Order: sequence, then structure tokens, then C-alpha cells
Amino acid sequence: MANQAMTHKTERLKCWDKAKEIRQRYYEDYAKAHEKGGIRWAGGAWSIGSIAAGLGRDVHSLTSEPYAASIAFDKEFSDKCLTATEKAGYARDLCSYMRNYWGSVLLNRYAFGGEFPKPDFIWQDHICCSHAKWYQVVRDIEGGDIPFFCLDVAAGPYNELNDNKLDYVVGQLHDAIAWMEKVTGRTYDDGLLIEAVHDECRATSVWAEICALNKTVPAPLDEKTMYSLYVLGTLKKHSKEVADFYEELRDEVRERVVRGIAAVANERCRVMTDTQPPWGFLDVFRYMEKFGCVSVGSLYTFALIGMWEDKPDGTWGPRTTPQQKGIKIKDREEALRIIAEWNLSKPEWQHFYHPKYKSDMMIRIAKEWKLDGVMLHYNRGCEGLTVGIAENRLALQGAGFPVMTFEGNMGDEREFDKARTLSRIDTFMESLGIAK
Repeated sequence: MANQAMTHKTERLKCWDKAKEIRQRYYEDYAKAHEKGGIRWAGGAWSIGSIAAGLGRDVHSLTSEPYAASIAFDKEFSDKCLTATEKAGYARDLCSYMRNYWGSVLLNRYAFGGEFPKPDFIWQDHICCSHAKWYQVVRDIEGGDIPFFCLDVAAGPYNELNDNKLDYVVGQLHDAIAWMEKVTGRTYDDGLLIEAVHDECRATSVWAEICALNKTVPAPLDEKTMYSLYVLGTLKKHSKEVADFYEELRDEVRERVVRGIAAVANERCRVMTDTQPPWGFLDVFRYMEKFGCVSVGSLYTFALIGMWEDKPDGTWGPRTTPQQKGIKIKDREEALRIIAEWNLSKPEWQHFYHPKYKSDMMIRIAKEWKLDGVMLHYNRGCEGLTVGIAENRLALQGAGFPVMTFEGNMGDEREFDKARTLSRIDTFMESLGIAK
């Protein structure tokens, strides 16, 4: 691949503006929910949003990680948020998403305009070390009166899942629904739950299908573009709007594959990255294009929300949904068991238990997506997704893939040396035999 040199046709995604509109409307709907008689909840991007959907169609969420990434992209506002958090006495080596989010609450400033909209309740799950603590602090900052429910999903790796472990999570979901009814005063609608479960499974499977299309040479999407697309699933993967949009996007990307439309016109080198990028410095990806280098994605981009499975031909592909299996969910118990099992299979949850799970998945991507190398972000801002990364590097090298590392922080621009990173990219490209 590295020795090839050709020019491919490129063009803008037709549905790009629609993706931006969905994202903007999401943040506006959350802020204005009370004006329209609705309610709002806050929690992580991995919170099982389909559970809260049973409270009504006027329920709006603010998922923490993508909100914090939006802050990090705005360097000036991020600096104010981080400074406010540090002045309040919180350590600088904590999750940088968390610190940006806390700073926004402390400053009472919403990244999308106006004061910070206080949630009616908090619906969080705990897989990363800081998840539960994140919202304990938010509740304290907001006066300590926000109802808070945290779901423990640390039931072990999916390949060791059994009925007892699944029952443990499903039981908590039943408890959560009763709690939501109590704190909101609303009657829960199982029909809305079932609808949301189907849409969550559909959206997360279709996103994986989109990512799998990037196995094509030339790649129809580049990772910088994919960041603006996968984020919709981190906002409301349980919604019909996002599931429908992902099907529209999938159809367009399929068409790009058929017509040979490339994300990078001079593609001659394919890499993947890892974990969150330094959001304030996404122009690094455009610098890579000067070498004809495209990042086709990463385990993070593919599987933060995407759901995968082994296909009959031995490849990694989108997980078959309950709908595709002909399953018609009949009641609450079945819906909760399906969505609990579905989430416990999430690829990005597996390597919280051992780095080998992540190494195996990354090597698989490197092979199936025809990569020339790997760029690993030693990300100080996210201990959860970066833990074991040195072991991942050794495993990838052992499998025959060149690996470049760079240090940084996804949400704290003070910890990213852009000039040094560009220099490392120059050296890495030279080692692959590629010049600008």
C-alpha cells in the first residue's frame, strides 16, 4: 500500500448538514426541555438511554463525555472550565472530560449558550473508575438535591457472561424504572421502552456496518469525519432519529464504495489511532493527509457505540439485531434482558478487565482493515480507555504492525505538544517509506 500513488475522487457527504442539525437540536432540546413541559436527565454516553425513554417522548438527556469533548474543542472555554475545577480543589490528573464538565457546572455556563441547565435526575452507569464519582460531585455542586441512580455494569467480560451475571444487571434495571417513576412522578410506558430498545440495537449495529465499509481501499470515510458522525450515537443511540440517520448514512457510504469515492484523494497509507483524540488539535489528521495517510478509524471510533460479532466468514461485522433475528419483544422483562445483554457485549467494555481483549481486537482491525501502521495516543486524560496501552503496543508490534506513540490529553490542551507530535508523525512516515 505504501508504495502506491494514485488520485481518487472525493466529495462531501450529502448527509453532513443533517448530522450537524441533529447534534445542535439535541443540545437545544435539553436546554429548553422545561419550557415545553419536558424533563431532563444527565449521565454518561454509555448510560442505557432506552431505559429512561419509557418516561415519555419529552425526556431529554445530556450525555457527559460528548458534552465535555465539545468544551475541549473550544480551547478558551475549556481553559476556564479546567481552571475553575482546579481552583475548587480537584486534582489535575483526574479525567479531563470530568474536569471540563465540572468546570462548566461551577461556572454555571452552558457550552451552547446561557446558564448550565440543571438535570431533574441523574442516570449513570459505572464501568470506568470515575463514572459514579463524576455525578456525585455534580450533585454536590448543584446543591445535593438531584436524585441519582448509578447502574453497576461491571459484570465481567462478555465471554464469561452467565445467567447470574445477567440477572444482576437486569434486576438493577427493574429497580431503576421503579426509582424513575418515583422521582419524576410519571407512569412508565413499556411500549416506549420496547421501541427504544429496538432503535438502540438498530443504531449501534448499523454504525458498526458503516465502520466495516471502511475495509474498502480507498476508505470512503476518514476518522476525523467519523468523529462528527459516531457522536450522534453517544448522544441518543436509543432514538429513532439517530437509528434512521445511520441507515441513511450507511446507504450513502455504500454508494461511495461502489463509485470509488475516497476520504483522502491520495490515499497510499492506512493507519488507525486509539482512544479519544486531542480534541483541540484535530488538524493533526489533516497534516497526515499530506503524506497520503488516512486514519480509517480505531477501536474507539468503531466500538464506543458500535456493536460487533464474528461473521460466518470469520470477519468482524455488525451484530445481528433482535429484529433481524425475528424477535418481537413482548414485555418489560424481555426488553430489559435484551438490552442488558446487548450492552454487556460492548467491545470497548471488555478491555477494562484485561488488556489482551483490546490487543486481540486491535490486531483484528489492523488485519481486516489492511493497515500499514498504528498510532497510539498515550492519553493522560482517560485512564479507563488508556489502561494497558503499553501492552497493546507490544502485542501489535508482535503481530508485525509498526506502531507510533504520542503523548497527550483528549480534554486538556495544556498537555499536548503539537510540534513534537507532528515531528513524530514525520519520523513514523519516513519509517514506512512515505514522503510528503
